[in-house]
Amino acid sequence: MQPFRSVTGPAIPLMMANVDTDVIIPIQRLVGTGREGLGPYAFERLRTRADGSENPDFVANRPPWRGAPILLADENFGCGSSREGAVWALMGMGVRCVIAPSFGDIFFANCFQNGLLPVRLPIAAIRRIAEETEAAPGNARTTVDLERQVVITPRGEEIPFAVDARKRQALLEGLDGIALTLRQRD
Repeated sequence: MQPFRSVTGPAIPLMMANVDTDVIIPIQRLVGTGREGLGPYAFERLRTRADGSENPDFVANRPPWRGAPILLADENFGCGSSREGAVWALMGMGVRCVIAPSFGDIFFANCFQNGLLPVRLPIAAIRRIAEETEAAPGNARTTVDLERQVVITPRGEEIPFAVDARKRQALLEGLDGIALTLRQRD
């Protein structure tokens, strides 16, 4: 697993509540598609039109946010089924961190197991970051620093966040559950 220390870049303002794992990656895409091939299908129903062409109205398809490493969301992101492929699809589209007020429990756990950092912040703080991002879309950069446990907004405000100490250390070192277990080999 790739270590996570910090990430800086545009933050996709996907301010939707209750985005479930089926919206993130449709179940039919998990059959016959390897883990590494899921990125193009992330948010497929939102990213594409009925004819299969790209939907220019979907925020992640627009230039400053295409391939952005941070995703901003509303309440209950990643709810629904226990689809680990949802995390893989997000990472395949370039996302390394999702910032939301709350997450589906299984999605939240799957993030840590795969190197994607889920950050819980109050919705008011997330909306401020989204507004700053949308005000200067080509120039706005957000930083998520796991070592210092702060989100730095495009205007420079530092917002602290909490992460379980063991999960934080595993992300910093790039260790999934198996790697953590193997450390106990002796």
